[in-house]
Amino acid sequence: MPRGRKISTSELHAQLQGAGFDRDLRTIQRQLETLSQHFDIERDERSKPYGYRWLERSQGLALPHLTPQESLLLLLAQEHLKHLLPARLMQSMDGFFSQARRNLEAAPDTSSAKLERQWPHKVRVVATSQPLLAPAIAAGVFEAVSEALYANRWLELDYRNAAGKLRQAKVMPLGLAQQGPRLYLVCRFEDYDNERSLALHRIRKASVCTLGFERPPDFDLQRYDEDGRFGFGEGQRIRLTFEIEAGTGLHLTESPLSRDQQVAKTEDGWLHVAATVVDSAMLDWWLRGFGAHVRAITKTPLPANRPGGGDV
Repeated sequence: MPRGRKISTSELHAQLQGAGFDRDLRTIQRQLETLSQHFDIERDERSKPYGYRWLERSQGLALPHLTPQESLLLLLAQEHLKHLLPARLMQSMDGFFSQARRNLEAAPDTSSAKLERQWPHKVRVVATSQPLLAPAIAAGVFEAVSEALYANRWLELDYRNAAGKLRQAKVMPLGLAQQGPRLYLVCRFEDYDNERSLALHRIRKASVCTLGFERPPDFDLQRYDEDGRFGFGEGQRIRLTFEIEAGTGLHLTESPLSRDQQVAKTEDGWLHVAATVVDSAMLDWWLRGFGAHVRAITKTPLPANRPGGGDV
């Protein structure tokens, strides 16, 4: 049962069938009528089919037996999953998240509960580069994209590219990735078999089609990422070598570029680094960021299926 929007008995019937529960439509209608009399469920009778939803400030299905530790885990999960799960799924969990927050706030003031309430203020994921504010995403776009991605349905959208050109397209959504403050949709355009990444903040409007599709068995989001596609690469692996000033490159001895990375000192005290990586614009930006502290950069292309190649 969602919040913020209404759902019909036909939609609930389809969801139950998809989950393996065989209930006839009339039974669902009778049960919803009963539930709306005993819980904070709004029934919109202005037109048929009737719509149902949890009231905005209702507790929904409470979780009174959650321990403070379980409540804390739920709140941390909400923060880290909000851009990675379908919007409607996150919205359907609002009641549980709110209940977890209330349970934590109302927990007896023991030393343990006090420490658990303090924990969210003690941990943080920090940026590895200059922090940027997240770009604005048009209303309804994230919800439509995540719903189409979840249900394997075609997506119709109006998209403005980096050059400012607006186009309409029908795409097959295949993956969603968060890169810093930005979200990207990996998709295939209709009548094409290659993947493209579209920035969600450049989508002006999106609507979910009723037409579904079979997810391509040859697409793998992890491989797409490992091929450097989010770093503006094409999957070309190279043997990268360069020399970097010892103090500047110390972090590479702790966080290597690849599993097969090799580091040796040069005669003048610099570090000579060799590693197998994916060539990309992001790699070039990273190297340029060291300025005069890096030198002697070489890139040697490797065969596509080079035996013994390093894991990037």
